[in-house]
Amino acid sequence: MTFVATPRQGTPRDADLDVAVDVLRLLADRTRLAILAMLEGSEMSVTAIAEALNRPGPAVSQHLAKLRTGGLVVARRDGTTIYYGQPDEHVAALVANVLQHTEHVLYDAPPHHR
Repeated sequence: MTFVATPRQGTPRDADLDVAVDVLRLLADRTRLAILAMLEGSEMSVTAIAEALNRPGPAVSQHLAKLRTGGLVVARRDGTTIYYGQPDEHVAALVANVLQHTEHVLYDAPPHHR
C-alpha cells in the first residue's frame, strides 16, 4: 500500500521539527525499522517478533519500549501476553515510504513498481 502525504504550507514549527527528528532517530535503527515493517496491519507479541527477527526477547522488548515511548507502537494486553501494533496509518505510511524510497536508491526498477 502506498500513502501520499498532503504537501504542507509554510515552514513547520520548531516543536514539530524537534518531534519529527526524534521519530526519525527511532527509525534509524535496523531492528526498530524491521519491527515496524512487520507490524503493518497486524499485532505481534514480543516472542513472535523476536523469533521472526532471530533476536533475543529482552533486546526486542527494549526496542519496543523505545518505539512505544515515541508513539510509534501501541500495546494491548491479553492475559499475560502483550501484543504490539501500529497506532495509526501514518506510521505505516512512514515506514512504507522509507522502504520504497530505499528501493529507488538501490534499483533501476524498484520492486514496488513491478
